[in-house]
Amino acid sequence: MKHIIALAVKFVIVTIVLLVVLTWAFDISFFNTLMISLALTALSYAIGDLLIFLNAGKPANQSSRNTIATITDFVMALAVILLIGWLLTGEFASMVVPALVSALVLSAGEWFFHQYVDHSVVPWYNEYKSAKG
Repeated sequence: MKHIIALAVKFVIVTIVLLVVLTWAFDISFFNTLMISLALTALSYAIGDLLIFLNAGKPANQSSRNTIATITDFVMALAVILLIGWLLTGEFASMVVPALVSALVLSAGEWFFHQYVDHSVVPWYNEYKSAKG
């Protein structure tokens, strides 16, 4: 249940950021923005938040894991927004700046989202991994 709540929180954050940046500032359609939000939320939660963030270093070193996962999330957001935006709009060059701006804003939010995941979604992870060695 904690993962479903975390996914919902992440989807809302990603969608709000992308609506402001892509739809409002760069005139990308609402539908295209929603499709990008869905894909980015699913991929970045599974890969960035669960796989990389939890395994990018020692559990006690949350700052190091967070830095690695945030950089990964930036690259992933840039690639996903650029690729899916290009596929949906048919325009690659016009998606570069919106994708870059979106990825920067989302990365800033990811730093805090990782802390939420660490403390509220998988609080057992630090104790288990620390005890395991």
